[in-house]
Amino acid sequence: MIAQIVRFKSALTEEQVMQKYNDRAPRYRELNGLKQKYYLKFPETGEFGAVYLWESEEELKKFQESDLGKTIASSYEIQGEPKVKRAEVVMNLRSRS
Repeated sequence: MIAQIVRFKSALTEEQVMQKYNDRAPRYRELNGLKQKYYLKFPETGEFGAVYLWESEEELKKFQESDLGKTIASSYEIQGEPKVKRAEVVMNLRSRS
């Protein structure tokens, strides 16, 4: 499993970002390779972001090449370059039954 952590500054207000989160969420629910997505807000920096858990690197790459993946920057009116980190998940504390 692959974890991807994204942080960004937006030209939108907090309320507008939250609305975008809600508007776009159904499309993320339909993605086959996405195990989970956590929407984030960093009050101390004014940034927003997400933690994605992907089944594989291949699924992450498919998403990045999709219309949904390609429209993140424009949808959230990202200012500057987003901060993106990836990690391999090596252990899970809790497993789903």
